[in-house]
Amino acid sequence: MAVAAVVEEEEAAVVEMRVREYDGGRDRGGVEEVERECEVGSSGGGGSGKMCLFTDLLGDPLCRIRNSPAYLMLIATGTGTGGGGGGTRIVGLVRGCVKSVVSGSSHGKDPIYTKVAYILGLRVSPTHRRKGVGKKLVERMEEWFRQKGAEYSYMATEQDNEASVRLFTGRCGYAKFRTPSVLVHPVFRHALGLSRRVSIVKLEPRDAEQLYRWHFAAVEFFPDDVDAVLSNALSLGTFIAVPAGTRWDGGVEAFIASPPASWAVLSVWNCMDAFRLEVRGAPRVMRAAAGATRMVDRAAPWLGIPSIPNLFAPFGLYFLYGLGGAGPGAPRLVRALCRHAHNMARRGGCGVVATEVAACEPVRAGVPHWARLGAEDLWCMKRLADGYTHGTLGDWTKAPPGRSIFVDPREF
Repeated sequence: MAVAAVVEEEEAAVVEMRVREYDGGRDRGGVEEVERECEVGSSGGGGSGKMCLFTDLLGDPLCRIRNSPAYLMLIATGTGTGGGGGGTRIVGLVRGCVKSVVSGSSHGKDPIYTKVAYILGLRVSPTHRRKGVGKKLVERMEEWFRQKGAEYSYMATEQDNEASVRLFTGRCGYAKFRTPSVLVHPVFRHALGLSRRVSIVKLEPRDAEQLYRWHFAAVEFFPDDVDAVLSNALSLGTFIAVPAGTRWDGGVEAFIASPPASWAVLSVWNCMDAFRLEVRGAPRVMRAAAGATRMVDRAAPWLGIPSIPNLFAPFGLYFLYGLGGAGPGAPRLVRALCRHAHNMARRGGCGVVATEVAACEPVRAGVPHWARLGAEDLWCMKRLADGYTHGTLGDWTKAPPGRSIFVDPREF
């Protein structure tokens, strides 16, 4: 899920401001106030009488970047009109992180790793929009990216967030790059049944790393430090699905040497312990209708009637990452894994499970989801370095998309 940059198209006019690193001791309250002002809806901003998605960071403004190898949060302080009066206050913020990821492959199999930066969570107070605050924050963050050796910077937003797209592509030099989809499925009150034709095995982190480095060797954005991702406390496990009756007695090495005709894999990340979401501004009739589905599901769970969870109060989510597989039966096996993850999320008290996949992802057809809950994302990229580390790759911003993409759960 892309956290859209909450900005408006910048104008030439600017205000006096100062950009500096976030200080948790004195800035937390001001940051939380800006976050409240910028509740995110599909239009890229909150507003009276409109539905919006509010994110509760549980008192930790760094929660969505602190698990990355290198990260930074910047704030902009300024004066001017609006609710802040004439005093100095926080009027904008942005987060960023840097890591090494796969940007291509040599001879179709050997991964080429590139240091890339991700810019996320850009917020500008409504009273200070169209004054150059967002552009200044992006420029200062890019300076830090270059200091860390990043060759590229990318951001993600929803495709219909025109203001964010205009800022990054029109004023900050980014180019439209990839268009993955966020697929979301509600967590029902009843558990989902699992097919007897499928066997699901939980892998140890070390085995999962070996499998992932083999299967995702040439997949864009696959992180070089995937071992840190898989061993993180928020990663709840990696699961592989194979047809029932498939022997599993030689471990991952034997599996890689002679995989079955069809198989699938995914990992589960616990976003619930990092942040909570809440849909605000929903009409009363919508709330009542959703509540009615839960009442029926509670009264007759054996019917398996889909129920809408209470998304109008703070809820958590589990994110499914590292989706992959091979063979004609892979989508069916992915569906079984998603049902298994749904039941994990149900036991964990989550409201939804979500994943993000490339437009041409081979196993996408197997991911159950509700279209109205998801989103179509747009990733934009900019080359920061003057030269190219890997001459055979060239400019990554001009590379055609692959069939798959790896979405790092640490920045979801």
